[in-house]
Amino acid sequence: MPPEPSPHSIRRATTVAELLAAGPLFDSPAREEWARRFLAAPGHHLFLAHADGAAVGFITGIEMLHPDKGVEMCLYELGVAGPYRRRGIARALISELVTLSKELGCYDMWVGVDLDNDAALAAYRSTGARDDDGGVGCAILTWEFRAPAG
Repeated sequence: MPPEPSPHSIRRATTVAELLAAGPLFDSPAREEWARRFLAAPGHHLFLAHADGAAVGFITGIEMLHPDKGVEMCLYELGVAGPYRRRGIARALISELVTLSKELGCYDMWVGVDLDNDAALAAYRSTGARDDDGGVGCAILTWEFRAPAG
């Protein structure tokens, strides 16, 4: 039997304080300077899901502009706190970013995801995403220029 859905709300993050308070949802705690820069950067979007008086999930999207394609949305990161998973929060966050992308006139939205991340794949597909890799999988290549934040 699936877990009982919890009431939640989705809101765009607009203050540094909100991002700092949501720190446990991120890979590392948010830093005040980076939070301020993120919020001020054109084309950067962050939505928070709230339940039980706290942020329990987030999604970030970044608009990418190319001279021959126009604007597309990159779903940069999605996370939901463990106790709130499987309650529709990830789907609601993704749907919010899809809606924003359409309102902004983006021609598509995309996300890179590891092929063994079944939960993420299911969430993305449940909101209308389709596989676009020709069946060859996804490779993530990284150039590291400094030690990760932490």
